[in-house]
Amino acid sequence: MSRVGQSPVEIPEGVDVRIENGAVTVTGKLGELTMNIDRLVEVESGDGAVHVRPTGPGKRARAMWGTTRSLVDNLVVGVSKGFEKKLQIVGVGYRAQMQGRELVLQLGYSHEIRYPVPDGITIETPSQTEITVSGIDRQKIGQIAAEIRGFRKPEPYKGKGVRYVGEHVLRKEGKKK
Repeated sequence: MSRVGQSPVEIPEGVDVRIENGAVTVTGKLGELTMNIDRLVEVESGDGAVHVRPTGPGKRARAMWGTTRSLVDNLVVGVSKGFEKKLQIVGVGYRAQMQGRELVLQLGYSHEIRYPVPDGITIETPSQTEITVSGIDRQKIGQIAAEIRGFRKPEPYKGKGVRYVGEHVLRKEGKKK
């Protein structure tokens, strides 16, 4: 039995949830998100909450029960509050800046990296060593943050590279004489 799936998703004030044709559409002050529902679960909306239940006793139905509940919760939180991921750049000469709708990164390569910002996502650089990725779609934000981090992952000897704020980089000891 899914402990996550049992709890209903509370719908805050100003958020509208529609369930039709096998899809959930959530509309709020920040925008609108849609998600297809797996046929192994049923989603119902009522009394200020969204309830998710499995349609059968199978193992996959129980697995999709909690997953679907979490995805619906991400839709509701996304359109009401939004999500953000913060990245930190560590290294001498490493920096980032926004130029129009492009993120320009200088990460120790012979060239600068230009990353075009997709629609629905906002990237800000409060300082040259900080990047904030924000928007309403949690999956998209995580993917973009991972792509930016992938340009120069933190290396284990000096810790230089792009990392998430709060990420612990396992450091190795260098060569001994």
